[in-house]
Amino acid sequence: MVPMSRAVQCQQVYESRVFNVEECSFLGQEGSEITRSVVRHPGAVLIVPILSDGRYVLVRNWRVAVDKALLEFPAGTLEEGESPLVTAERELMEETGYKAGRMEPLGSFFTSPGFADELMHVFLAGELEEGTQQLEPHEEIEVVIVSPVELSRMLASGAMVDGKSLAAMQLLAVGGHGSGGG
Repeated sequence: MVPMSRAVQCQQVYESRVFNVEECSFLGQEGSEITRSVVRHPGAVLIVPILSDGRYVLVRNWRVAVDKALLEFPAGTLEEGESPLVTAERELMEETGYKAGRMEPLGSFFTSPGFADELMHVFLAGELEEGTQQLEPHEEIEVVIVSPVELSRMLASGAMVDGKSLAAMQLLAVGGHGSGGG
């Protein structure tokens, strides 16, 4: 039987603006010491914005880790003392220029629990009012509006490969929210 928790000792080995890395040690089932590197992240949000006509608001965002521009839903990191809802409202406005009249939680998930503790909170945004993007100086983000059919094609063809966006689509599907989330 896999234990629900273990005594784990961690020491920070790296600190960045967004996350920290710890080396964590614990005893394995057979009694040997095991060490793993763990990324400590403050958490993040992802927003699924749906226009009144049922189209989705996506962003094309260049990601340095994969050296590609990916199609994804708007998302961002929680700032210290900020609730997931406030972060979602802020990130939606910054990345897309839209303000949501309605923001509904769809669920949360760990993005990569094998090495990180990042918890992603997903929101459905409706009653959108168009505004102006408020990008940070380093951001290169293009707003892309797609129909439900176009989004389905992107998912089926592998054109959308962003894991958090794929997970959000699953939460949307099981949450009973259709494409007319206006």
